[in-house]
Amino acid sequence: MFGISFDKLLVMAGIAVILIGPTRLPGYAEKLGQFVRNLRRYADDAREKVREEVGSEVFDEIDWKKLDPRQYDPRRIIADALLSDDPADEPEKVVGIAAVATKPAPPRVAGALPPFDAEAT
Repeated sequence: MFGISFDKLLVMAGIAVILIGPTRLPGYAEKLGQFVRNLRRYADDAREKVREEVGSEVFDEIDWKKLDPRQYDPRRIIADALLSDDPADEPEKVVGIAAVATKPAPPRVAGALPPFDAEAT
């Protein structure tokens, strides 16, 4: 759980006993237990709310492991996009504002009004 082995958990518990002290330790342990219970209750409530909103039959069919963000490797996604032969997967070329802004402005004549764009805001 969280990459913590039992040995590390014992060391952390020993350090907590030394730092907190034996008089305050039961109070902190009780607060930790309440926090874990509340966290579990919130997670269960969220799961039930999603099940109600989506529908229980759809909720049970969803492969949640497939949606785990830890499975996404950015290198693999980029490699798949670069090696794709499907033209529908290629992004369209978009001319941005920076490309338009880099055009040189036409020379202005002294005393002339600047160009007016009725569609500009």
